[in-house]
Amino acid sequence: MFHKMLSVLACSCMLQATAMQAQDMQQGWNKEAVNKPHPGLNWFSSAKFGLFIHWGLYSELGGKWKDSSYYGSGEWIMQRAKAPAGEYAKVAASFNPTGFNAAQWAARAKAAGIKYLVITAKHHEGFSMFDSRVTDFDIVDATPYHKDPMKELADACRKEGLQFGFYYSQFLDWHEPDGGGNNWDFKNRKKDYRQYYQSKSIPQLKELLNNYGPLGIIWFDMPGGLSEQETKQMIDSLKAIQPSCLFSSRVGHGLGDYIDFGDSELPPTPIEGAWESIYTHNDSWGYIRHDMNFKSPAEIIRLLSSVASKGGNLMLNVGPDGKGEWPAYSIKYLEETGKWLQQYGESIYGTTHGIIPAQPWGVTTSKPGKVFLHVWQLPDNGQLRVPGLTARINSVTLLGTAIALPWKQSADETVITLPAEWPDKRNTVIQVEYSGQQPDWSQLRTQTVSKHYPQANIPAIWAIYNGNAHTKQYTFSHYFGDWKHENCATGMVTPNDAIIFPLEVQDEGDYKVILDYACEPASAGQQGIVTLLGQRLPFLTLATGIQDSHRPMAFIQHPVGIIHIQEPGKQNLTIKPVEGNRQALFQLKQIILEPVK
Repeated sequence: MFHKMLSVLACSCMLQATAMQAQDMQQGWNKEAVNKPHPGLNWFSSAKFGLFIHWGLYSELGGKWKDSSYYGSGEWIMQRAKAPAGEYAKVAASFNPTGFNAAQWAARAKAAGIKYLVITAKHHEGFSMFDSRVTDFDIVDATPYHKDPMKELADACRKEGLQFGFYYSQFLDWHEPDGGGNNWDFKNRKKDYRQYYQSKSIPQLKELLNNYGPLGIIWFDMPGGLSEQETKQMIDSLKAIQPSCLFSSRVGHGLGDYIDFGDSELPPTPIEGAWESIYTHNDSWGYIRHDMNFKSPAEIIRLLSSVASKGGNLMLNVGPDGKGEWPAYSIKYLEETGKWLQQYGESIYGTTHGIIPAQPWGVTTSKPGKVFLHVWQLPDNGQLRVPGLTARINSVTLLGTAIALPWKQSADETVITLPAEWPDKRNTVIQVEYSGQQPDWSQLRTQTVSKHYPQANIPAIWAIYNGNAHTKQYTFSHYFGDWKHENCATGMVTPNDAIIFPLEVQDEGDYKVILDYACEPASAGQQGIVTLLGQRLPFLTLATGIQDSHRPMAFIQHPVGIIHIQEPGKQNLTIKPVEGNRQALFQLKQIILEPVK
């Protein structure tokens, strides 16, 4: 039955996935790099886990300027407070990171399972965290510390076997009159951005490439002020110094060696090529002393697994304070992540995207002849069903152990019997070794629904779209720097603008249908309908709020009714407007199917 469904749906589903993938690639990908990949991508693509460190004068401020406290993205405090450049520069007089210990930082990173480290050499504030001959506004000349921590850290990372790289904000520089961004001090100035590049930005980049040994990455940020040709000339002059160094896509004009997605952005489906997702450990890149919202070890482990399941790298950020000390929870929780990787690292490092789509129980990663099942959620009957795993199986074991698990294979799935004692409820990995050819179903739209899990959350990105219905990515924040990226279904105005969710319902029973959407007041009160196997659930859309640049998207989980599944199998759930609507129904993030207990 599984393969019959494939023949019906695979063509449209795979084509839609390919179109989405191409769109993602075009947004930040060097088209030349697709045909001639950089040799440095060999280590990068297998590394999977990197550490980002934001450290600068903002770390000394800790999210507070004068009598005001700031939340989110502490490294932007100069801009948010509109602090005068001359006054802000005085912070350097008290910046004395005597707690900095390069060997300790590198050892912590290695113990956490980190494979590469990137640290801010210069952020938008314009302060250089290295010894620069281009300016005196650096850590050696302007602070009582009078040492270059970057040299020590570069050496320490290499001793631990870590690739080392620098973040550099090439365009924004709020300290310099001709730098990008500062319009409160220099608002009446006609800025000469090319002069800034020639006098500071490019010379400092050359210092970093010449003076700190072999670098794995220059992580550019906030491009601007240069044409594509000028950017290419800059890149060529820098590549001449270290040809093996990778440049991130934020160098601009699609000229990087790999894709860096937006802050806290993860592509909705697996994509090919080298790419990276970047996330904060708490809510800020730079240190904020009152920000205690740290991701738990379970959240880090599942985020890392999710990124790897889509074929990319996770670079997680830590923001040290002005003394050079890491937050205690960053130390503790990264140590826990490292312990998990000691047991299950084979399922992360050197893997490709999962060839089995995300399931109610978790995600998958792959290596030749192996599928790794990352089990986050246990089925209440102890039977793990893996649709599409049809290759000839040689063994099924708990990864890192000799514990074999019973399994039974049919024409369209494999069912694994789980042990009564589950090793790690955050994420235990099952290794399946197989022979022969295993189909890659990673882009297949069919989503699994089972009564043995609390609910099935099915993103709208997996639907099949008709008429004017389409997906759109919405980017917004609830507070400064708290970026959210949601891929939603929209454009549904007439009954022809339907979206169809192909489902693999594994168990008969009643299921509550919940629509998770955002809806502006102008679209509220419109009629829509959910259908499945002749059952109809009419609903009226509910207003969730106005969406604009000043307001974040607000979502509601709207229960619209209960459907009954008489027989398990392939089902198509359809959502469409009724006749007479004038606006798009809503922006649908996902549907939720909740078994009625």
